[in-house]
Amino acid sequence: MDDEPERTKRWEGGYERTWEVLKEDESGSLKATIEDILFKAKRKRLYEHHGQVRLGMLLEYFVEEYFDQNPISQMGLIVTKSKRAEKMTELSGNSKKHIAALKKAVDMSCQGEPSLYNSLNLAMQTLKHMPGHTSREVLIVFSSLTTCDPANIYDIIKCLKAVKIRVSVIGLSAEVRVCTVLTRETGGTYHVILDEGHYKELLMHHVSPPPASSSSECSLIRMGFPQHTIASLSDQDAKPAFSMAQLENNTEPCLTLDGYFCPQCRAKYCELPVECKICGLTLVSAPHLARSYHHLFPLDAFQEVPLEEYQGERYCQGCQAEIKDQNVYICKICKNTFCVECDMFIHDSLHCCPGCLAFHEAPLNRNGYRRMNTALEANITFT
Repeated sequence: MDDEPERTKRWEGGYERTWEVLKEDESGSLKATIEDILFKAKRKRLYEHHGQVRLGMLLEYFVEEYFDQNPISQMGLIVTKSKRAEKMTELSGNSKKHIAALKKAVDMSCQGEPSLYNSLNLAMQTLKHMPGHTSREVLIVFSSLTTCDPANIYDIIKCLKAVKIRVSVIGLSAEVRVCTVLTRETGGTYHVILDEGHYKELLMHHVSPPPASSSSECSLIRMGFPQHTIASLSDQDAKPAFSMAQLENNTEPCLTLDGYFCPQCRAKYCELPVECKICGLTLVSAPHLARSYHHLFPLDAFQEVPLEEYQGERYCQGCQAEIKDQNVYICKICKNTFCVECDMFIHDSLHCCPGCLAFHEAPLNRNGYRRMNTALEANITFT
């Protein structure tokens, strides 16, 4: 047995030997290796361009992040139990409506077997009538190892592929064969979570929209940009009115003097974005459109240069602090340098380089001086 060459056991082949990553420095400390691991973890999300809380709270957080990055998109919720599928919410751009439904679902008892067939069929009947320029996507959070279906599920997979609906699955227990086939045939992704932190990371991957295919249709969309109007109580012409959203949600209506009025039919709404229930016009604000626009032209990754090789000033142009990280990040256009924290903030939240905006020629103000844009102004204007 001693003369037999050492070989890796078959059950060891699929595991990463994490202990080999840890290396001691000259003083015998592991601090440098640990800092390098944490540093690479910060950069991982940026290169892919894509918490420890309860499942329901993570879904609520996902809804908030989704509408923050995609304010003119729509979402609907479907739940499956007892071999049936039912809608929790209709397709809507109102994040509050979906979050309220998720909070109510905490007390819901999910009994019996789920039905992937019924769930996918219900989603397909809703999405197949969407215009050709839209992205039709289904995200399934699946914890069961079985599915009870009234018909052959592979037939519904063919129908989903025919109407160009992309299905992705996040498994909470173990890999299921039918989910692998479903995501492969429709062009989606399938992952099984390792822990709650990994589950949150997988959810956040679905916040950004997928790349549009070359066969996607192009069409013009009519939009209205209403301004928030506040009428004074002393104004004799002021007329209190109900909000269409309050009437639709069956909440207790109240007469108010302020709101957003549709420029086409003068229907009143309390918040934007929304689709007018009277004339069908999409009502948005300029910041909403700008937050959706940055997905089409994402900010390029900054050039990564080791700190010891960088010859310029080692101060971050974002936070004005001294750069002590392993690398500095340089904008390829304005050549400004940033630390890793500001680099992540610029690409994840700001979506535009503050250095480029600061040096961009701005219009003159009333006093004849040229106003310089700041990072704060960029955040308000472009995100």
